[in-house]
Amino acid sequence: MDSLVVENLTKTYEKFKLDNISFSIPKGYIMGFIGENGAGKTTTINALLNVIKKDSGTVTVFGKNIDEHELELKKNIGFVSGDSFYLKSKVNDITDVYKRFFTEWDNNVYQEYLKKFDLDPTKRLEELSKGMKMKYSIALALSHHAELLILDEPTSGLDPVARDGLLELFQSLVEDGNVSILFSTHITSDLEKCADYITFIQKGKMIESSSKDDLIDKYRLVNGTVKELDSIKSKLISYKTNAFGFNGLIQTDKVVKSDSIRYGQPSLDDIMIYYANKEEIK
Repeated sequence: MDSLVVENLTKTYEKFKLDNISFSIPKGYIMGFIGENGAGKTTTINALLNVIKKDSGTVTVFGKNIDEHELELKKNIGFVSGDSFYLKSKVNDITDVYKRFFTEWDNNVYQEYLKKFDLDPTKRLEELSKGMKMKYSIALALSHHAELLILDEPTSGLDPVARDGLLELFQSLVEDGNVSILFSTHITSDLEKCADYITFIQKGKMIESSSKDDLIDKYRLVNGTVKELDSIKSKLISYKTNAFGFNGLIQTDKVVKSDSIRYGQPSLDDIMIYYANKEEIK
């Protein structure tokens, strides 16, 4: 069963439109949700959670429509963002309020995560580092046995050591096959370490949604001389010229065999950058 299915999600604002976003996450996997800042990632998350009203589209969680079973389903969803509220409050006090909303709250699990994350419940939230705040948010989500975690920019602003520790945690959470994660970020190197699937949007529109390996295999970096550019330009997603020639991105099935044109495997960053550059040259 898919943990989350989003179909043709649309939301229109005066200067922005989220346009028919569709993707699904198989149970027990991590999906990276990528796009540059302003691409619509947070809008998508807010719309699928009914935080904002969508114009159209359907969202299914564990086989049930969220519009019809919202309260029931949200008890099984853990939402974690980089934003922190109640900074002056102590961890214990925040937890006492939070757990009242969940009939499945498991205090034994909560205490286990406090110990695992080395969290001091007597500290005020403002006294915790960004990494510890994120771990506390995850502890809250997991203590009511959430099986779908939706993480909005969870590693933003963290140092490399803290980020790496969180990525290892995310991977460990899905190992038993019960927890699924939607991980929104513009730091694509994080997803290359831990994601199984990738959904890529740009300016509110779908670009790709597939396994990470399939997405990367679908494209190739290409470079050659300026003289060779004319013969391949129309096939490129986009390109950049320099003193030595050009660099670009091409779909693998459009590769032109040539002794003088070179190809290589792109990173997720490469794919995002060349798509962002696309409108500037077309």
